[in-house]
Amino acid sequence: MSDLEAYRAGARAFLEAMAPTYGRDARAGNSVEQDLALGRKYQALKYEAGFAGINWPREIGGQGLGHLEKITFDAEEMRFGMPTAFFSISLGMPVPILIRYGMGENREHSAWVKERVVKALRGEEIWCQLFSEPAGGSDLAGLRTRAEPDGNGWRMNGQKIWTSWAQYSDYGVIVVRTDPSVEKHKGLTYFWVDMKAKGVEVRPIKLAGGDNHVNEVFFDDVRLEDSQRMSPVGGGFGVALATLMIERYTATDSAGFGPHLDRFVKLAHEVEINGRPAIEDARVRSQIARNHAMRAGLDSITSRAFQMMMAGMEPGPEGSLQKLVSVRSRQKLSELALDLQGSAGLAFDPHGSVKDNWGASWLNAPTGRIAGGSDEVLLNTIAERVLGLPQDHRPDKGVPFNKIPA
Repeated sequence: MSDLEAYRAGARAFLEAMAPTYGRDARAGNSVEQDLALGRKYQALKYEAGFAGINWPREIGGQGLGHLEKITFDAEEMRFGMPTAFFSISLGMPVPILIRYGMGENREHSAWVKERVVKALRGEEIWCQLFSEPAGGSDLAGLRTRAEPDGNGWRMNGQKIWTSWAQYSDYGVIVVRTDPSVEKHKGLTYFWVDMKAKGVEVRPIKLAGGDNHVNEVFFDDVRLEDSQRMSPVGGGFGVALATLMIERYTATDSAGFGPHLDRFVKLAHEVEINGRPAIEDARVRSQIARNHAMRAGLDSITSRAFQMMMAGMEPGPEGSLQKLVSVRSRQKLSELALDLQGSAGLAFDPHGSVKDNWGASWLNAPTGRIAGGSDEVLLNTIAERVLGLPQDHRPDKGVPFNKIPA
């Protein structure tokens, strides 16, 4: 048995032991607060067992293993329906960016960062990502939340929107405008922010599916110390892009965060078309084959990206393809699953999980096609950075931000 297969066997044994208490069936009927409490307990046990921060350095609380071990564990964990959604963004983007850009040379500050990392890995603290704004859409460089110099720090005002799990977050990473007199990409600065600070107000947004994991966040004269700055002044767009490159690989999986393909196969055995099991219909079998091939290809892209990172390289723009294709295919497969059920597919469970319930998956899929970059933005990225096609005409290029008509 290879080392990786031995690792997979150990991960599966741990997950099988946890599933009766923390898995899909144990969570059925839980409120969000109950699920969060269960998730915190599971995350702590996961950390103690050595399965949190798998590919992070040991000196900051990780396990010091490789990206392939992380992929292996994540693939196994996905099958059990564990309560990890509250921590996926926190551990997927803000905390890795904090490790990369927030350590600094001050030993006391570095100790504070390590404490944050360990608490996040244990599920004791949650971080959110504050990027999108009402007027910015998918144009991150068009944001208007501003931070102005205030003594030896900054004073921040503005609004962010669609911030996942902000209502439960202790900290967040945020990019704001610090100089409106230069072109839009050059006047941004990247900070971390205390979500419990004076002047921070979080308002949950109820989505069509009934859940309210996304929020609008208001900042009214929020004080930021300069030690909270994670980029050069005016250099925040580069750090934001690094965050988005990570997001392309961590904010989705080959199932687009929808139900696993095995669940569709199970459904196709249970429902009938013209008096015969749907699994025997060539059209259904074709969709299963196409989805299997597509997901295998996306998993290969992710694996390649992680191996690049292991070699000290940056993952490329191929992550845009991962997100674009996976969420689109999830939406189509969910729609087919509902169609196969006929009128039974109309029964909607407001507490259904998007990972397990086809109705919830279909209703919430459009959110995934906007979050982390809309389909249109991803298509432009693929066209320009993967295929090498000419850029779109951009009339605001080279224009100071405060000269762009609002």
